[in-house]
Amino acid sequence: MSDKLDILIFGAHADDAEIGMGGTIAKHTAQGVKVGICDLTYAEMSSNGTVETRMEEANEAASLLGLTVRTNLGLPDRGLSATRGHIERITQEIRTYQPRIVFAPYWQDRHPDHIACSELIQEAVFNAKLRKYLPDSEPVNVEHLYFYFINDVYEADIMVNVTEWHAQKLAALSAYRSQFITGQGTVATPLNQGYVERVEARDRLMGQKRMITYAEGFVSKLPYVVDRFD
Repeated sequence: MSDKLDILIFGAHADDAEIGMGGTIAKHTAQGVKVGICDLTYAEMSSNGTVETRMEEANEAASLLGLTVRTNLGLPDRGLSATRGHIERITQEIRTYQPRIVFAPYWQDRHPDHIACSELIQEAVFNAKLRKYLPDSEPVNVEHLYFYFINDVYEADIMVNVTEWHAQKLAALSAYRSQFITGQGTVATPLNQGYVERVEARDRLMGQKRMITYAEGFVSKLPYVVDRFD
């Protein structure tokens, strides 16, 4: 299938994936890996920016990161829940793109939508492989489900060295001017009060554990398998 992706990343809102793993995305696309992002909502409840503005910013960020595709399911912002309809929409997205690897937000975060998104993706990844679930579409067995951090960082199982691609991550985040930059008509939020600088600092801190300039951390609920210890 021409739509098939190697990696599919889910976020509740445009900018979630860039915050948590923008460097990892850039690193993989630079190596020819087909990466896509699916935003669950249009972030219509955001304090700053409009739906139209945020869509333009998301498309700009997608171009900067070299994404193969970026989609939006149009689910309700601040209304995500593990309902049958929401799970079915996400399951169909997984079956459409048949990714080998899926990323979801870590299941603990200060934003309830990020927590809800994490739960929904876990449900959908499980259901995607069931041949009797939505039998009109082909089942897909996702090989790996990993979790990335957005607002709150916990102990990582895996880290990716993104030093060479961190400037690209910051450029992608800079595309979200309505969220991270103050201006006329904007209101103060945690995102426009030095948020990007704190993301940069935490990526430095993550990398410090292994003497890496910048790193992004991830969690897996299953043991990480290696062929041998090097």
